[in-house]
Amino acid sequence: MFIALPAYAYLSCSSGSDDSGSPSPNPDPTPDPTANCLQNGTNSSIGGNHGHTLTVSKEDVEAGTEKTYNIEGSADHNHTVIITASNFSSLKGNDSITVTSSSDDAHTHSITVSCA
Repeated sequence: MFIALPAYAYLSCSSGSDDSGSPSPNPDPTPDPTANCLQNGTNSSIGGNHGHTLTVSKEDVEAGTEKTYNIEGSADHNHTVIITASNFSSLKGNDSITVTSSSDDAHTHSITVSCA
């Protein structure tokens, strides 16, 4: 049986967290061997996304100092994400990281940052 739902039903925010628990210790089990955060920057994947964006530049990775990002994008609300010095160290080593956004509008997002 197939039930059609309006597209906005899939795009609306839900209450609670979209985080399924503890982050995976290895969020990308088969990383791209040519990926390099210091040379190419990063890619970000936002769980339960509805318009948010996160850009972590290669310059930010190289600087390696803790930074707070706003990820509002085209969503009608904002979240913040903190990338720590330890997270940047992992990215410098071309490892992926997974962080959780602030809880705004009654939910959070699990965000994976990997090397491009």
